[in-house]
Amino acid sequence: MAKINKLNHNHLFTIVLSATTLVLAVLVVTTSNLFATPGNIRGTNSLGKKLCDATGSPVINVTQKITNDADSGQAGNYWAFDTITRQIKVYKQTDATFCAIVDYQGRFDSQAGQTSPGATGTLTGVEDGTFKGGYRATITGTLKANPSWQTKGSVGTTNYQCDLSGNCPGAVSWVNVYFTNGPSDPGFDYQWWGWQYQYQNHTWINSSDGNSGDII
Repeated sequence: MAKINKLNHNHLFTIVLSATTLVLAVLVVTTSNLFATPGNIRGTNSLGKKLCDATGSPVINVTQKITNDADSGQAGNYWAFDTITRQIKVYKQTDATFCAIVDYQGRFDSQAGQTSPGATGTLTGVEDGTFKGGYRATITGTLKANPSWQTKGSVGTTNYQCDLSGNCPGAVSWVNVYFTNGPSDPGFDYQWWGWQYQYQNHTWINSSDGNSGDII
C-alpha cells in the first residue's frame, strides 16, 4: 500500500509505520506475472505458512480492526482512508527468529482531488472499493512474556487518526507490542508484500513484485 511503503495498508504499515508511506517499488509488470490468476493476490502463495521455517501452531494468532488509516500511492501522495481487518499470525522458526504472516481485508475511501494510486489521473472521491493482500516478514527479537495485547482472538479496533499528510497519531506497531530486543526495536525484514485494490472493473496491484493498473 504503497503501504509498505506503508511500510502502510502504514496497510508495510507501521512498524511504527504510520501507515503506511513511500512506494518501495515503482516497477510496472503485468498482472499475470504478479499472480497466478487475475484477481487473486494469493496466486503466488506468498502468504503461506509453508514458506516459514516453522512447525506447530502460531505463537500469536489475533485479528485487529484498523480505522482511518491513510493509504499512499505510486506518486507518493496519500489518496484514501482505509478500514482494515487483518489477521496476524506469528510462528517461531528453527533459527530462533519468527515468521509473521499478516493477512488484510479492507475497504478504501478515496479522496477527491488526490492523484490516483496508480498515478494515471485525479480522483473524484467516488472511487471507493475493496482491497486484500498482506505481507510475510521475519522478526528477530524476543517475544514478550506479558504483552499488552492478548496473543489469541480479537485485539479490538485501533483508530489510526490519519490525515492526508500521512500523520497517524493513533497508529500502534503490533511488532513492538509483542516483541522486544533490549533497548532497541526488534529486527523486522519483509520477505514479500502485496495488495490488490478493486473499484468496479478497475484493479490496482501494489506489490514487492511490482505495480500494475489503477482504480480509474
